[in-house]
Amino acid sequence: MKEYILNDLEVLTPESLVKKAQEIFETLPITHLPIVKNEELIGSISESDLQTIDEKSSKISEYSHLIDFFFTDESITLLKTIKLFSENDSNIMPVLNDKKKYVGYYELNDVLELFCSNSSLFSDGVIIVIEKNKKDFSVSEVSQIVESNNANILAIYISNQTSDVIQATVKINSEDINEVIQTFRRYNYNLISEHKDDFYLQDLKDRSDYLQKYLDM
Repeated sequence: MKEYILNDLEVLTPESLVKKAQEIFETLPITHLPIVKNEELIGSISESDLQTIDEKSSKISEYSHLIDFFFTDESITLLKTIKLFSENDSNIMPVLNDKKKYVGYYELNDVLELFCSNSSLFSDGVIIVIEKNKKDFSVSEVSQIVESNNANILAIYISNQTSDVIQATVKINSEDINEVIQTFRRYNYNLISEHKDDFYLQDLKDRSDYLQKYLDM
């Protein structure tokens, strides 16, 4: 993914004025600006937090409590990068090299385009959409559930999220998707997508039909 690292963004320093940062945000559709000193990433400040500052002549260093520290590295996988974007609600992701020096940033649209061009999305498999409380959602747990049923994840990405829940779209290579689905339910995941091989839903339908026949007698 190194070829997707960008360097055209003017980063801030701790000495940068709030006014300068606000002017950059006004001209670019970005959520965060990296703050760098001597090639070391100090963190990033969000556009929404910056707008709460009235003292335009003050320095960024005076608002350390508003600085978030998140980054990725040059060797990270595509899926982990997408997860970081989602976790930090950002559309840019600072990139550090193996010496922990700032080398640029990834832009969310570029990463998503790369993900969509991944051939695994178009290979045979079943797509399921799952949902769980944000604080309990774990990509590693999702992987464990799939692999415990002798299946493989072909692709996964966060398709929607709110302050409370995360919704993920998962493409799975499995001969028995029903077992995977039931395991997700046992781990308290909601199944948003519907599947013809979902025996649980079919059983509910059968019970409902039986009850309706009983009430109609």
